[in-house]
Amino acid sequence: MIAIPVKPLFVFILTFSLLLVVIFLSPSPHILQIPVPSGSSLGSDIWSVKRIVEWRPCKWWLQGHLTPLPAKTNGYIRVDCYGGLNQMRRDLCDGVGIARLLNATLVLPKFEVAAYWNESSGFADVFDVDYFIQKMSGYIEVVKELPKDIASKEPFKVDCSKRKGQFDYIESVLPSLLEHHYISFTPAMSQRRDRYPEYAKATLCQACYSAIRLTSSLEKKAIELFNAIPKPFLSLHLRFEPDMVAYSQCEYPNLSPSSIAAIEAARVDRKPWTGELAQIWRKRGKCPLTPNETVLMLQSLNIPTSTNIYLAAGDGLMEMEGFTSVYTNVFTKSALLNQEDFTRMHGNTKAALDYHVSINSDAYVATYFGNMDKIVAALRAYKRMHNTLFLSRKAFAELTSKGLESEELKKALWEVHKNDFAIGRGFALPDCFCEFKL
Repeated sequence: MIAIPVKPLFVFILTFSLLLVVIFLSPSPHILQIPVPSGSSLGSDIWSVKRIVEWRPCKWWLQGHLTPLPAKTNGYIRVDCYGGLNQMRRDLCDGVGIARLLNATLVLPKFEVAAYWNESSGFADVFDVDYFIQKMSGYIEVVKELPKDIASKEPFKVDCSKRKGQFDYIESVLPSLLEHHYISFTPAMSQRRDRYPEYAKATLCQACYSAIRLTSSLEKKAIELFNAIPKPFLSLHLRFEPDMVAYSQCEYPNLSPSSIAAIEAARVDRKPWTGELAQIWRKRGKCPLTPNETVLMLQSLNIPTSTNIYLAAGDGLMEMEGFTSVYTNVFTKSALLNQEDFTRMHGNTKAALDYHVSINSDAYVATYFGNMDKIVAALRAYKRMHNTLFLSRKAFAELTSKGLESEELKKALWEVHKNDFAIGRGFALPDCFCEFKL
């Protein structure tokens, strides 16, 4: 029998054990590490919840270019896009799919100047035109210039905005295209996508999620902004601007006089709901989360107050004092970018920077489910970046109406968002992405 000294063996075991502890507990770079509060019953953090579903590009989309383009075009279509950058991008996605549906040639879209949004950036000012044409090859023909015989003409404008019910483009727009050969339109809000052949749906998906890239100069600025943000970081799309609150027709108690004045100035004829109707509206999830409510939501997800947070938001956020007093590492593009450059930027350009940072952030959390959020979430799914979450305004309103508060409220919010994250709720729209069970 071989005798082994006890003391050296004990020292070896102790040293080896400590080494393993250091290895396992050391945070990996660019992964959000969220410590569990002592005695917490919420598990670890929202990003550690096991996902049971992933959203991935559908096979028919990725093979859409294999369907031959028609030998003869039915004419030329220009998509006219209005609003803010993300609304215009949504119209562009729909318009490209419609042009393929109608066997048309696509003219570069027109980004309309919208005084309300303070925009003055065209498609070519924000997106790489040559890259767009290249990536759409095989899906649809795109031209920068029209043939000489119609180049001097204005397109025949087809009004889709006043149509009621589900809009069918083959029935309503194709006759105008065949008659005039060059038309323009803004896609209707309600569409019969169920009638789209797969090659038309694939064209929409390709345009929306694969063919759009920022111009080289704008991408350089976006990378500069991204690199200036301390890593790892969470991108938060917070919507509590005067126009957003006014549009929602919601009322909030205990706001500062300056916030109340700004909201009233933005209301115009959109008066807030009152009494029982106000409660019903709020319980339907129609009211934007305040910064203070957002703090409580983030804490319910065990996101520590030391987290680096990039605010992907427009100008004019209200009531931010309560947020920044709790989450102190908050960064904005106006603070990180050269002030001279920033003041020269138009609204579309600023939105494009938020869009780039949010797609590439370590985590993305949205307090709303608007055009930007849908596109960012889908692109993150496309890139297999799954730390994405939409805070549930509906759940918050329902739980608080029942009188839940403090730790009880946080536990209930945790359960709601844990389930949402596990099934990938809101990660991507089923128009282009298919469920993949893990």
